[in-house]
Amino acid sequence: MTGVRTRTLGRSGVEVTDLSFGAAGIGNLYTAVDDAQAGAALRAAWDEGVRYFDTAPHYGIGLSERRVGAALRDRPRDRYTLSTKVGRLLEPVEGGAAYGDDLAHGFAVPATHRRVWDFSADGVRRSLEDSLTRLGVDRVDVVYLHDPDDHAEQAFREGYPALERLRAEGVVGAIGAGMNQTAMLTRFVVDTDVDVVLCAGRYTLLDQRALSDLLPRAAERGTSVVVGGVFNSGLLADPRPGATYDYAAAPGDILDRAYRLRDIAARHGTTLRAAALAFPRAHPAVASVLVGTRSAAEVRDTAEQFRAGVPAGFWDELRASGLLPEDAPVPVTGPVPPEEES
Repeated sequence: MTGVRTRTLGRSGVEVTDLSFGAAGIGNLYTAVDDAQAGAALRAAWDEGVRYFDTAPHYGIGLSERRVGAALRDRPRDRYTLSTKVGRLLEPVEGGAAYGDDLAHGFAVPATHRRVWDFSADGVRRSLEDSLTRLGVDRVDVVYLHDPDDHAEQAFREGYPALERLRAEGVVGAIGAGMNQTAMLTRFVVDTDVDVVLCAGRYTLLDQRALSDLLPRAAERGTSVVVGGVFNSGLLADPRPGATYDYAAAPGDILDRAYRLRDIAARHGTTLRAAALAFPRAHPAVASVLVGTRSAAEVRDTAEQFRAGVPAGFWDELRASGLLPEDAPVPVTGPVPPEEES
């Protein structure tokens, strides 16, 4: 019995669980984990009913994809949904690990390869082929254009049409784009036929920018939104001095807002983690909440908080105190009811 449910991405027919596993953490984002710890995290996610797993070549220069593939290798392929991303090719570097750790990108791994931006049609196909090799599978279900912020022209002119062709050929079931901003994601929703967009950090208890453009357009078009970064890189999971917000140390005013949110949650008998997980799911365009976890304990805690109820009074106080816009939909009070796994 779990509280995780499935939803369909746009008109694609691809199903995802409304709690999903983000695999940047097991690619050694910020902190190194070993293969055993990564495997335990993925097994715990499966045990909690999670069936949507998202990774990317960027995460640990391929390490995340290899670990996800290894953990899922013995699972029935039709029982889970797998997504990866294109836009960065991994090219070997002379000297391998002598080039040092990949800390410039936040990943604690030896820099045996370098990332090369490429949103060309050939680059998209090559990236996907390389990912399939690292994952050890013959197909993925969803492919996202990854962070095309500074490559918009090529992404729209070449990368997106390449994904459309892959979908038409039946190579992938759903296509989209994943970014940390809303303006270009909204353009993808309005100007293309993507099934889904992955919006990281822009629809959280600290940042509701997606509410003004992306989410209304997605709802109108029937495009699904996967919301990542609900803890804003960790601050909403554990507000404290030095906590990370949007991949950097949290500014003082943002940290103060997080403390206020935490204190309000405590007054209403809930946790900030539970509220952060519950908030985005109330919007009708949101199909799944993608959470990056790096250990079995983190996975189990996330699943427990995901199932917990958040009292209506909490949302009322947020609105009254100006911490949440009046037009932001909020969850129905009460815990997520269990659902028998099919």
